[in-house]
Amino acid sequence: MMKTVMIIEDDQLIQEELRQLLENAGYKAVTLNRFDHILADIQECVFDMLLLDISLPFINGQMILHEVRKHSDVPVIMLTSRVNETDEVLSMSYGADDYITKPYNPTILLLRIANIFKRMEKRSDCLNYHGLKVYQGKGLLVKGSHTIELTKNEMLIFSCLLRSYGNIVSRDELMTELWNNEEYVNENALTVNISRLRTKLETLGLKGVIETKKKQGYRLS
Repeated sequence: MMKTVMIIEDDQLIQEELRQLLENAGYKAVTLNRFDHILADIQECVFDMLLLDISLPFINGQMILHEVRKHSDVPVIMLTSRVNETDEVLSMSYGADDYITKPYNPTILLLRIANIFKRMEKRSDCLNYHGLKVYQGKGLLVKGSHTIELTKNEMLIFSCLLRSYGNIVSRDELMTELWNNEEYVNENALTVNISRLRTKLETLGLKGVIETKKKQGYRLS
């Protein structure tokens, strides 16, 4: 599933360079065009990583990081044009995952971003989907204060659809996924599990996200 990286950088040229770099590398990039309510804007957005400039109008980037860490463990890479060891130490002490000095090397930045995501995947089986946290090992879907428990079959189906996000997954592929995990179901049982999964997603505000493609299979949108 495509990772979303939020860019908070007040230099429009650098912001655009970062956006293009990330999109060309296969990420979704979101940016802020105003900086007077950054903390509120961050809380309204769903993203997987934050690229955060230290020198911003109205509020220091390190203070933003400090506030973000009170409610989120989303990975944060700090950006700065100042070669200052104190900035780096302070940023890391506030919970930054990495620190990049501008002008940055595009290749190195992308490698650091990729490495952080790899570490996250090893550390946790939690995936994000439209503001939903998917805990595959625990069989839980969490959105805000609401938690829904999936059966093993429902989670296997949802995980399979999520891995192929945006693409059609045939019924045969889903059946194979279930059989590979020693969940022996027939065609009718698969249909029932899909229906139950849809109902549970609807209770979390995700109605119609599993599309039926006639004679082809299903697609998660």
